[in-house]
Amino acid sequence: MHQLHRSARVVAVAAALLTPLAACNREAGTPAASAPASAEAKPQLGEFGFDAAGMDRSVAPGDDFFGYANGNWVRTTEIPADRASYNSFTRIVVDTEKHTRDIIEGAAADDRASGDEKKIGDYYAAFMDEAGIEAKGADPVQPRLEAIARIGDGQALARELGAELRADVDLLNATDTYTDRLFGLWVSQDIHQPERYAPYLVQGGLGLPDRSYYLDKEGRAAEVLGAYRGHVAKLLELAGIDDAAAKAQRIVALETEIAKVHATGEQTNDVQAGANAWKQADFARKAPGLDWSAFLDAAGLEAQQDFIVWQPKAVAGISALVASQPLETWKEYLALRALDRASPYLSKAFADERFAFYGTALVGTPQQRERWKRGIDATNAALGEAVGRRYVDKYVSNETKQRAEEMVKNIVAAFGKRIDALDWMSEATKQHARAKIAGLSVAVGYPDKWRDYRDLEVKRDDALGNAERAETFEYRRNLAKLGKPVDHGEWYMLPQTVNALNVPLENRLIFPAAILQPPFFDPAADDAVNYGAIGAVIGHEISHSFDNMGAMFDETGKLHNWWTPQDLKRFEAAGNALAAQFSDYRPFDDLAVNGRLTLGENIADVAGLATAYDAYQLSLQGKQLQTLDGFSPDQRFFLGFAQAWRGKYRDAALRNAILTDVHAPGRFRAQTVRNLDAWYPAFEVKPGQQLYLAPDQRVKVW
Repeated sequence: MHQLHRSARVVAVAAALLTPLAACNREAGTPAASAPASAEAKPQLGEFGFDAAGMDRSVAPGDDFFGYANGNWVRTTEIPADRASYNSFTRIVVDTEKHTRDIIEGAAADDRASGDEKKIGDYYAAFMDEAGIEAKGADPVQPRLEAIARIGDGQALARELGAELRADVDLLNATDTYTDRLFGLWVSQDIHQPERYAPYLVQGGLGLPDRSYYLDKEGRAAEVLGAYRGHVAKLLELAGIDDAAAKAQRIVALETEIAKVHATGEQTNDVQAGANAWKQADFARKAPGLDWSAFLDAAGLEAQQDFIVWQPKAVAGISALVASQPLETWKEYLALRALDRASPYLSKAFADERFAFYGTALVGTPQQRERWKRGIDATNAALGEAVGRRYVDKYVSNETKQRAEEMVKNIVAAFGKRIDALDWMSEATKQHARAKIAGLSVAVGYPDKWRDYRDLEVKRDDALGNAERAETFEYRRNLAKLGKPVDHGEWYMLPQTVNALNVPLENRLIFPAAILQPPFFDPAADDAVNYGAIGAVIGHEISHSFDNMGAMFDETGKLHNWWTPQDLKRFEAAGNALAAQFSDYRPFDDLAVNGRLTLGENIADVAGLATAYDAYQLSLQGKQLQTLDGFSPDQRFFLGFAQAWRGKYRDAALRNAILTDVHAPGRFRAQTVRNLDAWYPAFEVKPGQQLYLAPDQRVKVW
């Protein structure tokens, strides 16, 4: 699944190598996905697992299926003041957040805690010590600022840049798929040699989430850039740095130069263009300017000979800027980045200023989240699997896990049947597609082996230090994988994450426990609704192995063109048609969905929904179809899908998502139904209605 947010800044590796989904009326305290279903169990939503009260039956399904299924919910639901958007994922996140809060606050209050329990409690307690943090002001970040001030030449600059390299490119969360460090690093299976790990180097260095904010000189982008310049000056002022306005001007000018050499989101999603194998010796020749020897030595990569450089023109362009831009400007830039990164862990003035820009100015969120919520997020980021292990023990039902695993098997089998039935694909290509399905591995719920946090030092009175040590711990954990056999049991998501994941490099799917909740999955709900919701999610993730990027990988995870030229041409034609379909959706008069940027997600939605429908039909095994609450089984299936994508955005957040997210907004994802033949008779959709597509215009991918 791709989470409801996933952006395209470093989507480089995110979109190609990890493809997340997005992304209930459960009362607080009710265990997530817990109690076993029984014959008497009642669905948590409506009479059969669907919120019929949220529909707007005055809307014709053939004109706006999202509005028909969710219109009343959209009208009556307010986006919480501390969020930029609200949707089905968010609802589950809120409930899951309460459960993790119980775990984390319980650990913080336990004087006898030891091991990971104590680390969890101490990390959270340090973050929540507002009085202690306020008393320190900006002192915790001063050693970093002083180290930056001592940089005296290009080699020292390169060492500083290398020393702060981190595996901090969050490939799983839309709003964090870029890094504000000059480069981002991710260690994963080698795209060319799947039996080993390789470090992937990607573009970074921007404080704004996309190059367009720096380069588009009019409208919303210019407004955001002006606010960002003010934010930079304010942070420098809060730290007592002189001449803040002039320095902010120079810093933003430098970031604008970085933005000019950045690859676009669409370019970044091009797997063939991104899979560039470089030797260590290639950096000085292909990307002169930065002292790469000093950089890699400080980054702990001095012995590593093989790299994948995803955006080579950007890496070369950034390296040239290191040499061409004044050293003092780089030092000002690094000081700003250090302050911005540290702000959530500094005094209230810093945290509030960071939110004022990234929360309010950028995406329109009026109110900062309560501190305990930010503390839960921070603790999960640092000690996520330790928290997740306790979450699983307390809240996750084995029966729910088994039910989901059974659905996965059914939907994988249905996808295999779809491959067999394709009339446009040759047998030669089908053999490779079948091999991918046969080799697909699926993990549901939680990992078999939990992460070891023994080497992570946590102090109860050092919030910023804890965050920095957690980043370093994660970076070293990634570097330690180099030279070792690939671990196909590693989880790239936490059990308490509301999302799902396809890992094309490993031909593997991951479905965390937290997504196995209404409206996606309810053991007591009607099967049609479950197949339309979680079934389509499962189908979506399977389909990512065969979308415009996943289809470039073979069953071993190697980048390998296994298509005949004729079959690939037909596949690309279907993708072009789908891209055009989504590019016609226009949430604003001056801004349309980017059908090329969102193509992989849209292919996965179409193929995933079709596969889930097939699997549901197969699951009936001759059972007599029943109408429930006036809805036929097919209607319930499609309504379950549409309800899973209910959501609403603040305008600023929606604009940002259109520019940066590889997912189309949920209201347009729900309209995917127009490509399935079965949807038309189910809702009596006729020519002339807005969503109607003639049979030959309905995109059929897989």
